[in-house]
Amino acid sequence: MTEATESGEQSRMGGRRAQRLRRERLSSYWFTAGGYFAIALFVCIVLTLLYQSLPLLSEFSLAQLVTSSNWDPAQNEFGFLAAIVGTIYVTILTMLMGTPLAILTAIYIAEYAEGRTKTLVSSFIDVLAAIPSVIFGLVALMVVVPFVGNYLAPAVGSNATGTGILTVSLVLAIVITPFMISLTVESLEALPDELRETSLGVGATKWETIQSVLLRAAGPGIFSAVLLGFGRVFGATIVPAMLIGGQTHIPDSLFSTGQTLPTLIVNDFGELMSMPTTQSALIFAGLMLVIIVWLFNFAAMLARRRLKRRWQY
Repeated sequence: MTEATESGEQSRMGGRRAQRLRRERLSSYWFTAGGYFAIALFVCIVLTLLYQSLPLLSEFSLAQLVTSSNWDPAQNEFGFLAAIVGTIYVTILTMLMGTPLAILTAIYIAEYAEGRTKTLVSSFIDVLAAIPSVIFGLVALMVVVPFVGNYLAPAVGSNATGTGILTVSLVLAIVITPFMISLTVESLEALPDELRETSLGVGATKWETIQSVLLRAAGPGIFSAVLLGFGRVFGATIVPAMLIGGQTHIPDSLFSTGQTLPTLIVNDFGELMSMPTTQSALIFAGLMLVIIVWLFNFAAMLARRRLKRRWQY
Protein backbone atom coordinates (compact mmCIF):
# COMPACT_ATOMS: atom_id res chain seq x y z
CA MET A 1 0.00 0.00 0.00
CA THR A 2 2.85 2.36 0.92
CA GLU A 3 4.73 1.56 -2.28
CA ALA A 4 1.59 2.23 -4.32
CA THR A 5 1.11 5.59 -2.57
CA GLU A 6 4.73 6.61 -3.14
CA SER A 7 4.47 5.52 -6.74
CA GLY A 8 1.33 7.64 -7.18
CA GLU A 9 3.01 10.71 -5.63
CA GLN A 10 6.07 10.29 -7.84
CA SER A 11 3.82 9.97 -10.83
CA ARG A 12 1.96 13.20 -9.93
CA MET A 13 5.24 15.03 -9.29
CA GLY A 14 6.58 13.81 -12.60
CA GLY A 15 3.40 14.99 -14.34
CA ARG A 16 3.66 18.46 -12.75
CA ARG A 17 7.33 18.69 -13.67
CA ALA A 18 6.59 17.77 -17.25
CA GLN A 19 3.80 20.34 -17.34
CA ARG A 20 6.14 23.07 -16.04
CA LEU A 21 8.75 22.10 -18.62
CA ARG A 22 6.16 22.34 -21.39
CA ARG A 23 5.08 25.78 -20.17
CA GLU A 24 8.68 26.92 -19.98
CA ARG A 25 9.33 25.61 -23.49
CA LEU A 26 6.25 27.37 -24.84
CA SER A 27 7.25 30.59 -23.09
CA SER A 28 10.70 30.33 -24.63
CA TYR A 29 9.16 29.90 -28.08
CA TRP A 30 6.91 32.94 -27.55
CA PHE A 31 9.79 35.14 -26.40
CA THR A 32 11.95 34.01 -29.30
CA ALA A 33 9.12 34.64 -31.75
CA GLY A 34 8.61 38.10 -30.23
CA GLY A 35 12.28 38.95 -30.70
CA TYR A 36 12.30 37.81 -34.31
CA PHE A 37 9.03 39.66 -34.94
CA ALA A 38 10.60 42.90 -33.69
CA ILE A 39 13.56 42.41 -36.01
CA ALA A 40 11.29 41.56 -38.94
CA LEU A 41 9.11 44.60 -38.25
CA PHE A 42 12.13 46.91 -38.23
CA VAL A 43 13.43 45.42 -41.49
CA CYS A 44 9.99 45.75 -43.10
CA ILE A 45 9.74 49.41 -42.08
CA VAL A 46 13.19 50.18 -43.48
CA LEU A 47 12.52 48.31 -46.73
CA THR A 48 9.15 50.02 -47.16
CA LEU A 49 10.66 53.46 -46.66
CA LEU A 50 13.53 52.59 -48.97
CA TYR A 51 11.19 51.38 -51.70
CA GLN A 52 9.07 54.52 -51.45
CA SER A 53 12.27 56.63 -51.63
CA LEU A 54 13.45 55.10 -54.90
CA PRO A 55 11.71 57.69 -57.16
CA LEU A 56 13.77 60.42 -55.47
CA LEU A 57 17.02 58.42 -55.40
CA SER A 58 16.65 57.63 -59.09
CA GLU A 59 16.72 61.36 -59.94
CA PHE A 60 19.20 62.67 -57.36
CA SER A 61 22.34 61.23 -55.83
CA LEU A 62 22.64 60.84 -52.07
CA ALA A 63 25.44 63.41 -52.01
CA GLN A 64 23.22 65.97 -53.74
CA LEU A 65 20.39 65.42 -51.28
CA VAL A 66 22.43 65.73 -48.07
CA THR A 67 24.78 68.55 -49.14
CA SER A 68 22.24 70.93 -50.64
CA SER A 69 20.20 73.31 -48.48
CA ASN A 70 17.75 74.29 -51.23
CA TRP A 71 14.29 72.93 -50.47
CA ASP A 72 11.75 74.00 -53.07
CA PRO A 73 9.51 71.16 -54.30
CA ALA A 74 7.89 73.48 -56.86
CA GLN A 75 11.29 73.91 -58.51
CA ASN A 76 12.21 70.25 -58.09
CA GLU A 77 14.88 71.07 -55.50
CA PHE A 78 15.22 68.70 -52.56
CA GLY A 79 18.09 69.62 -50.30
CA PHE A 80 18.03 68.17 -46.78
CA LEU A 81 21.09 69.90 -45.37
CA ALA A 82 19.15 72.69 -43.65
CA ALA A 83 16.78 70.21 -41.95
CA ILE A 84 19.69 67.96 -40.94
CA VAL A 85 21.61 70.87 -39.42
CA GLY A 86 18.49 72.09 -37.62
CA THR A 87 17.89 68.61 -36.21
CA ILE A 88 21.49 68.38 -34.99
CA TYR A 89 21.37 71.84 -33.38
CA VAL A 90 18.11 71.11 -31.57
CA THR A 91 19.28 67.67 -30.39
CA ILE A 92 22.66 68.87 -29.08
CA LEU A 93 21.24 71.94 -27.31
CA THR A 94 18.40 69.95 -25.76
CA MET A 95 20.68 67.21 -24.46
CA LEU A 96 23.19 69.74 -23.10
CA MET A 97 20.43 71.44 -21.12
CA GLY A 98 18.32 68.43 -20.18
CA THR A 99 20.92 65.82 -19.22
CA PRO A 100 22.62 67.66 -16.31
CA LEU A 101 19.24 68.80 -14.99
CA ALA A 102 17.86 65.26 -15.11
CA ILE A 103 20.88 63.67 -13.42
CA LEU A 104 21.09 66.27 -10.64
CA THR A 105 17.35 66.04 -9.97
CA ALA A 106 17.56 62.24 -9.88
CA ILE A 107 20.44 62.42 -7.39
CA TYR A 108 18.39 64.68 -5.15
CA ILE A 109 15.35 62.38 -5.27
CA ALA A 110 17.30 59.15 -4.77
CA GLU A 111 19.92 60.27 -2.24
CA TYR A 112 18.76 63.43 -0.45
CA ALA A 113 14.97 63.71 -0.46
CA GLU A 114 13.11 61.84 2.26
CA GLY A 115 9.58 61.12 3.35
CA ARG A 116 6.80 63.32 2.04
CA THR A 117 9.21 65.55 0.13
CA LYS A 118 10.47 62.62 -1.91
CA THR A 119 6.94 61.39 -2.56
CA LEU A 120 5.76 64.85 -3.60
CA VAL A 121 8.67 65.54 -5.96
CA SER A 122 8.45 62.07 -7.51
CA SER A 123 4.71 62.44 -8.09
CA PHE A 124 5.19 65.77 -9.85
CA ILE A 125 7.88 64.23 -12.06
CA ASP A 126 5.45 61.47 -13.02
CA VAL A 127 2.75 64.02 -13.79
CA LEU A 128 5.12 65.96 -16.04
CA ALA A 129 5.96 62.77 -17.91
CA ALA A 130 2.25 62.16 -18.54
CA ILE A 131 1.50 65.61 -19.99
CA PRO A 132 1.08 65.50 -23.79
CA SER A 133 3.81 67.28 -25.75
CA VAL A 134 1.27 69.55 -27.43
CA ILE A 135 0.45 71.08 -24.03
CA PHE A 136 4.10 72.03 -23.56
CA GLY A 137 4.00 73.57 -27.02
CA LEU A 138 0.88 75.63 -26.22
CA VAL A 139 2.31 76.90 -22.93
CA ALA A 140 5.58 77.72 -24.68
CA LEU A 141 3.74 79.82 -27.27
CA MET A 142 2.22 81.88 -24.46
CA VAL A 143 5.24 82.08 -22.14
CA VAL A 144 8.59 81.02 -23.64
CA VAL A 145 8.21 82.59 -27.09
CA PRO A 146 7.40 86.10 -25.72
CA PHE A 147 10.18 85.78 -23.15
CA VAL A 148 12.79 84.83 -25.75
CA GLY A 149 11.60 87.37 -28.31
CA ASN A 150 11.06 90.35 -25.96
CA TYR A 151 13.75 89.86 -23.33
CA LEU A 152 16.37 87.18 -23.96
CA ALA A 153 17.14 87.90 -27.62
CA PRO A 154 17.37 91.71 -27.19
CA ALA A 155 19.61 91.19 -24.16
CA VAL A 156 22.25 89.57 -26.39
CA GLY A 157 21.71 91.96 -29.28
CA SER A 158 19.60 89.69 -31.46
CA ASN A 159 16.45 90.63 -33.32
CA ALA A 160 14.24 87.54 -33.03
CA THR A 161 10.53 86.79 -32.94
CA GLY A 162 10.89 84.21 -30.18
CA THR A 163 10.42 81.09 -32.28
CA GLY A 164 13.54 79.25 -33.30
CA ILE A 165 16.24 76.76 -32.36
CA LEU A 166 16.79 77.95 -28.79
CA THR A 167 13.09 78.07 -27.94
CA VAL A 168 12.52 74.53 -29.21
CA SER A 169 15.56 73.27 -27.31
CA LEU A 170 14.41 74.87 -24.05
CA VAL A 171 10.97 73.30 -24.28
CA LEU A 172 12.21 69.88 -25.40
CA ALA A 173 14.67 69.84 -22.50
CA ILE A 174 11.66 70.11 -20.19
CA VAL A 175 9.73 67.48 -22.15
CA ILE A 176 12.43 64.78 -21.97
CA THR A 177 13.66 65.49 -18.44
CA PRO A 178 10.95 63.54 -16.54
CA PHE A 179 11.68 60.33 -18.45
CA MET A 180 15.43 60.65 -17.88
CA ILE A 181 14.89 61.43 -14.20
CA SER A 182 12.70 58.36 -13.64
CA LEU A 183 15.22 55.97 -15.23
CA THR A 184 18.15 57.53 -13.38
CA VAL A 185 16.33 57.37 -10.02
CA GLU A 186 15.54 53.70 -10.59
CA SER A 187 19.19 52.99 -11.41
CA LEU A 188 20.44 54.74 -8.27
CA GLU A 189 17.86 53.19 -5.95
CA ALA A 190 18.62 49.71 -7.32
CA LEU A 191 22.20 49.91 -6.02
CA PRO A 192 22.85 47.95 -2.79
CA ASP A 193 23.20 49.97 0.42
CA GLU A 194 26.55 48.25 1.04
CA LEU A 195 28.11 50.50 -1.62
CA ARG A 196 27.08 53.62 0.26
CA GLU A 197 28.00 52.24 3.68
CA THR A 198 31.43 51.06 2.54
CA SER A 199 32.31 54.39 0.96
CA LEU A 200 31.07 56.38 3.95
CA GLY A 201 32.87 53.98 6.27
CA VAL A 202 36.28 54.79 4.78
CA GLY A 203 35.76 58.53 5.33
CA ALA A 204 34.19 59.73 2.08
CA THR A 205 31.53 62.41 2.25
CA LYS A 206 28.06 61.81 0.85
CA TRP A 207 28.75 63.86 -2.28
CA GLU A 208 32.08 62.07 -2.81
CA THR A 209 30.25 58.76 -2.49
CA ILE A 210 27.69 59.82 -5.07
CA GLN A 211 30.29 61.21 -7.43
CA SER A 212 32.89 58.44 -7.23
CA VAL A 213 30.84 55.33 -6.42
CA LEU A 214 27.12 55.59 -7.12
CA LEU A 215 27.21 57.40 -10.47
CA ARG A 216 29.85 54.98 -11.66
CA ALA A 217 27.89 51.92 -10.53
CA ALA A 218 24.62 53.26 -11.96
CA GLY A 219 26.33 54.15 -15.23
CA PRO A 220 24.46 51.64 -17.44
CA GLY A 221 21.08 52.87 -16.29
CA ILE A 222 22.04 56.53 -16.66
CA PHE A 223 23.44 55.79 -20.10
CA SER A 224 20.10 54.19 -21.05
CA ALA A 225 18.26 57.28 -19.79
CA VAL A 226 20.41 59.51 -21.99
CA LEU A 227 19.73 57.25 -24.98
CA LEU A 228 15.99 57.47 -24.34
CA GLY A 229 16.22 61.24 -24.19
CA PHE A 230 18.20 61.37 -27.43
CA GLY A 231 15.66 59.21 -29.23
CA ARG A 232 12.75 61.35 -28.07
CA VAL A 233 14.47 64.60 -29.05
CA PHE A 234 15.67 63.41 -32.42
CA GLY A 235 12.21 62.26 -33.42
CA ALA A 236 10.23 65.02 -31.69
CA THR A 237 7.57 66.44 -33.97
CA ILE A 238 4.78 68.50 -32.43
CA VAL A 239 6.90 70.84 -30.27
CA PRO A 240 9.39 71.71 -33.05
CA ALA A 241 6.52 72.09 -35.53
CA MET A 242 4.92 74.68 -33.24
CA LEU A 243 8.03 76.58 -32.16
CA ILE A 244 10.86 76.32 -34.69
CA GLY A 245 9.42 78.67 -37.29
CA GLY A 246 9.29 76.27 -40.25
CA GLN A 247 11.89 78.10 -42.36
CA THR A 248 14.06 75.79 -44.46
CA HIS A 249 17.45 77.46 -44.21
CA ILE A 250 20.62 76.79 -42.27
CA PRO A 251 20.34 78.56 -38.88
CA ASP A 252 22.93 81.29 -38.37
CA SER A 253 22.32 81.72 -34.63
CA LEU A 254 20.58 80.07 -31.70
CA PHE A 255 17.66 82.49 -32.08
CA SER A 256 17.24 81.76 -35.78
CA THR A 257 14.23 79.93 -37.13
CA GLY A 258 14.81 76.65 -38.89
CA GLN A 259 13.53 73.21 -39.71
CA THR A 260 14.08 69.65 -38.55
CA LEU A 261 13.57 66.39 -40.40
CA PRO A 262 10.36 65.51 -38.51
CA THR A 263 8.89 68.99 -38.98
CA LEU A 264 9.79 68.88 -42.66
CA ILE A 265 7.63 65.78 -43.01
CA VAL A 266 4.75 67.15 -40.93
CA ASN A 267 4.61 70.58 -42.56
CA ASP A 268 4.77 69.41 -46.18
CA PHE A 269 3.39 65.90 -46.41
CA GLY A 270 -0.34 66.57 -46.44
CA GLU A 271 -0.46 69.24 -49.12
CA LEU A 272 2.21 67.70 -51.35
CA MET A 273 1.06 64.06 -51.41
CA SER A 274 -0.13 64.48 -55.01
CA MET A 275 3.47 65.15 -56.14
CA PRO A 276 5.22 61.76 -56.37
CA THR A 277 8.78 63.06 -56.20
CA THR A 278 8.01 65.32 -53.24
CA GLN A 279 6.22 62.51 -51.45
CA SER A 280 9.24 60.29 -52.07
CA ALA A 281 11.53 63.02 -50.69
CA LEU A 282 9.54 63.28 -47.47
CA ILE A 283 9.54 59.51 -47.08
CA PHE A 284 13.31 59.60 -47.60
CA ALA A 285 13.51 62.06 -44.69
CA GLY A 286 11.76 59.46 -42.55
CA LEU A 287 14.22 56.83 -43.74
CA MET A 288 17.11 59.02 -42.67
CA LEU A 289 15.56 59.45 -39.24
CA VAL A 290 15.20 55.70 -38.75
CA ILE A 291 18.72 54.91 -39.95
CA ILE A 292 20.40 57.66 -37.91
CA VAL A 293 18.63 56.65 -34.69
CA TRP A 294 19.47 52.99 -35.31
CA LEU A 295 23.14 53.75 -36.00
CA PHE A 296 23.35 55.89 -32.86
CA ASN A 297 21.76 53.19 -30.71
CA PHE A 298 24.02 50.52 -32.22
CA ALA A 299 27.14 52.61 -31.56
CA ALA A 300 25.93 53.36 -28.03
CA MET A 301 25.37 49.64 -27.40
CA LEU A 302 28.95 48.89 -28.44
CA ALA A 303 30.27 51.70 -26.25
CA ARG A 304 28.19 50.49 -23.31
CA ARG A 305 29.60 46.98 -23.62
CA ARG A 306 33.16 48.28 -23.61
CA LEU A 307 32.57 50.54 -20.63
CA LYS A 308 30.53 48.05 -18.63
CA ARG A 309 33.61 46.59 -17.00
CA ARG A 310 34.51 50.00 -15.61
CA TRP A 311 30.99 50.41 -14.23
CA GLN A 312 30.91 47.06 -12.43
CA TYR A 313 30.89 47.13 -8.63
